[in-house]
Amino acid sequence: MSTREDAGRGAPITSRDQLVRYLEEGSKPAAEWRIGTEHEKFGFHLKTLTPLAYEGQGGIRAVLDGLTRHFGWTPVREGDNVIALKRAPGQPGGNISLEPGGQLELSGAPVANIHETAAEMAEHVAQVKAVGADLDVGFLGLGFSPKWTRAETPRMPKGRYAIMTAYMPKVGSLGLDMMYRSCTVQTNLDFASEADMVKKLRVSLALQPVVAALFANSPLTEGKPNGYLTFRSAVWLDTDRARTGLLPFAFESGMGFERYVDYALDVPMYFVYRGGRYIDASGKSFRDFVAGKLDVMPGERPDLEDWADHLSTLFPEVRLKRFLEMRGADAGSAARVSELPALWVGLLYDSVSLDAAWDLAKDWTPAERQDMRNAVPRTALATPFRRTDLGAIARQVVTIAEAGLKRRAVVDAAGRDERVFLTGLRQMADRGQTAADEVLARFNGPWQGDVSNCFVDLRY
Repeated sequence: MSTREDAGRGAPITSRDQLVRYLEEGSKPAAEWRIGTEHEKFGFHLKTLTPLAYEGQGGIRAVLDGLTRHFGWTPVREGDNVIALKRAPGQPGGNISLEPGGQLELSGAPVANIHETAAEMAEHVAQVKAVGADLDVGFLGLGFSPKWTRAETPRMPKGRYAIMTAYMPKVGSLGLDMMYRSCTVQTNLDFASEADMVKKLRVSLALQPVVAALFANSPLTEGKPNGYLTFRSAVWLDTDRARTGLLPFAFESGMGFERYVDYALDVPMYFVYRGGRYIDASGKSFRDFVAGKLDVMPGERPDLEDWADHLSTLFPEVRLKRFLEMRGADAGSAARVSELPALWVGLLYDSVSLDAAWDLAKDWTPAERQDMRNAVPRTALATPFRRTDLGAIARQVVTIAEAGLKRRAVVDAAGRDERVFLTGLRQMADRGQTAADEVLARFNGPWQGDVSNCFVDLRY
């Protein structure tokens, strides 16, 4: 989730048109399209297999301090607490932030190709492993915490999380599990125009359940199988229906930036950030805020930073900001992080592949898309669809992406194009076996039902 720094107030928003223009200004020519990759992971104490509290020896604060001391990151503070890291001015790279339960997130820099994504990931993993070795701390890539209860999971000292924690139980039964016990990998991609945004949004929304199935990796909860292959995906079905889902309106005539703005305005607020602190505005209307009628801040109007904050609190399967965020995948091993951007770049950044992906999905009905989404958490690639299953659809999707990456023809020093990052995904699709299936096979086989083994076998 986003980390906010106080940069001073901008001009107040007085009209809906300003909100629409904010999104429109994200459009850029294809030569300027970039790839952003975000991923989360669980930190744990190697000796006790317990999660990392914020303070204390080997805590999250110590991890952040170690990254600052050894690798030149710059701390971002909220009050006295370091809650994120950023690169020093002029240095390349993204930022590191904390999720509510101490999950460590790398929000990668916008890069030109998947080779750069993989290099960024390799550098990050080397850094966190070096710091972790000093602190006797390890990191685990799974979509959901395999061992710890919600009560055992620590809470990070970020003001926005306190507000969300109080609000979540009012709108769903699993929102706190989403916050504190889940991890994801996410890809952020650009668009050229409103029409290009709409087409990419529709394709990515329609295919999101297929991708969730391919990346299913959360079959264990509190030490035992939970009955799902991607429990993280199931959690999102009962988090907050006002701000989640497949956005059926995106497939309707007239979809564009204005329609998304109207949707966003109708999603209840969480907070307003002022003077280094978060003001609770949970359940309030951003429309009232624009009109100067927000009761917790009477007479005050938002600026574009407030609008960006509000957009970051919407959680559909694909989120529109000044770029598109693909949000449906479970976290996995360090080696698998680059697979998600490779898949989506192959699908969306090549016009022939984009057309092929739309041809594959354009006649799926809203009911079919939702039924698929509802079933995927339990059955993943085995989910029935029409006269076939999602495994067959996934193989077509991977084939389309491979063709797109081949046409991009971006090669590394060894002459390999970006298709190299789809090799593992192709094998998984062809076998019809997800990472979750592999975890369950280990749990029921060599691990002999002891979840502690996953902290050894699946550690970064």
